[in-house]
Amino acid sequence: MKALVLTAYKQFEYRDAPDPRPGRDEVLIKVAACGICGSDVHGMDGSSGRRIPPIIMGHEAAGVIVEVGREVRGYKVGERVTFDSTVYCGECFFCRRGEMNLCDNRRVLGVSTEEYRRNGAFAEYVVAPERILYRLPKGLSFEHASLVEATSIAVHAVGRPPIRLGDAAVVVGTGMIGLFVVQALRAAGVGRVIAVDIDQSRLDLARKLGATESIRSDQSDAVAEIRKLTEGRGADLSFEVVGATPTLRTASECVRKGGSVTLVGNLARQAELQLQSVVTRQVTLYGSCASSGEYPICLNMLNRKVIQAEPIISAVAPLQDGAVWFDRLYRREPGLMKVILAPTIPVPA
Repeated sequence: MKALVLTAYKQFEYRDAPDPRPGRDEVLIKVAACGICGSDVHGMDGSSGRRIPPIIMGHEAAGVIVEVGREVRGYKVGERVTFDSTVYCGECFFCRRGEMNLCDNRRVLGVSTEEYRRNGAFAEYVVAPERILYRLPKGLSFEHASLVEATSIAVHAVGRPPIRLGDAAVVVGTGMIGLFVVQALRAAGVGRVIAVDIDQSRLDLARKLGATESIRSDQSDAVAEIRKLTEGRGADLSFEVVGATPTLRTASECVRKGGSVTLVGNLARQAELQLQSVVTRQVTLYGSCASSGEYPICLNMLNRKVIQAEPIISAVAPLQDGAVWFDRLYRREPGLMKVILAPTIPVPA
């Protein structure tokens, strides 16, 4: 098969790779679409330590089953499916509690570390266990289905804190996940969603997708502005979707006494927290990791356009051109959000 292989840090080759074969409880999927995740872009230069070359990255994908293992009973050849990015064991303490995202034996497709290597879906074919598969609703395109993993991260995060109808929420960071958080909050009944970022184009898109107000944090004091919008109290809850000290400070300081902060972003390994402010105002912190069983509801929401995928997709390109698109994303080209690579799209002559 053909695959886009990270052969060295910041170097890709579109080349032949061994055809994967499904195990007894696995299926072989012909990939139709695979999104470039921010973690892939951050990982391609070695900074994350989770994309050690050589590796076929890619975990946001959808396609068609072309072969099933001998013990697979719930799926058959020809079905349109997507899959969880997390390969959980299904047997540990956390899996038995339904907390698959916390699995003791967690592996992620398209990731290689010192402990394991699992090729992903930037290829013509990928193998996935039956237990992590989900059927696509009729009418949902492969391209939109490939965004279900990102959608599920947002929906999982929104499900972490208690939410009351009419609450005021702040989303700090309106990249792709942040934009899905904005939409998930509105779907959950939040009355006011305040988007905070330094990129005006992203804030404009956040407004189109449901944010009621937006604040440029590089042009004004975001915390002060949020308090003005909330009668001086602060927001009921906030979501930090970057993972750095400045954005964490904004997210923790903008909520009211007794409010909550949900931490979604993890760009930096460490970030400073205003501890006394959190303690004395009795602010609750929630960590949010990946997703845990939200795929079915997210597929339904994408199919009904309760959560919109189309405005977030910047380009659908041939897998052969993947190296070029990775470079453009790595250089943070203005206006680029989600790029989807498709093995089935031919390169123009």
